Amino acid sequence: MKLAVFDFDSTLMDGETIDLLAQAHGSFEEVRKITKDAMNGDLDFYHSLKRRVATLEGMPLKLVLEVCENLTYNPGAKELIQALKEKDYKVVVFSGGFDEGVCAGRKALGYDIHFSNTLHHNHGFLTGSVGGEMMFSYSKGRMLNKIQSLLGISYEDTIVVGDGANDISMFQYAYKRVAFCAKDVLKKAANIVVDEKDLSIIKQYI
Repeated sequence: MKLAVFDFDSTLMDGETIDLLAQAHGSFEEVRKITKDAMNGDLDFYHSLKRRVATLEGMPLKLVLEVCENLTYNPGAKELIQALKEKDYKVVVFSGGFDEGVCAGRKALGYDIHFSNTLHHNHGFLTGSVGGEMMFSYSKGRMLNKIQSLLGISYEDTIVVGDGANDISMFQYAYKRVAFCAKDVLKKAANIVVDEKDLSIIKQYI
């Protein structure tokens, strides 16, 4: 058994779920600046996440689900996941984004399991609060190490794919570290760099 771990937003999915939700809710400009600072590593992920989600207060949950059911995925995503499964990889997604989007992605792309965050809602509307398994800049690395220990999967049999600063923590636990259409801060930590927006290119490395 081998392990492949993907980031979701801007890696498997084309764009950032929080941006799409903010567009639908009318808080896009505020969120865009916070997102940019976070992805470049200029702002702590935990605080940036809380600040971005706070702008969604009052958004109807029905609209959240509608946005997440209509996400666009990057070229080659489903093809790559299928190829990994054929080579005995367990395919896992770690997302600093939200269950609503990543659950929809699992249905569309077929990965095995995901770990993400939850948008708190009450009486059908978002409260502007968030919690979950991927709240901190170190969350992905810590969860990856736990899964490796649980399943008995080695560093050598692990590949990780991401695009932003909050993916760095999982790179130390993987022999193959892919920066996909990534920010410079992640490229420096990678040993495989793919700048073309086509995930099927990664098949040659598995």
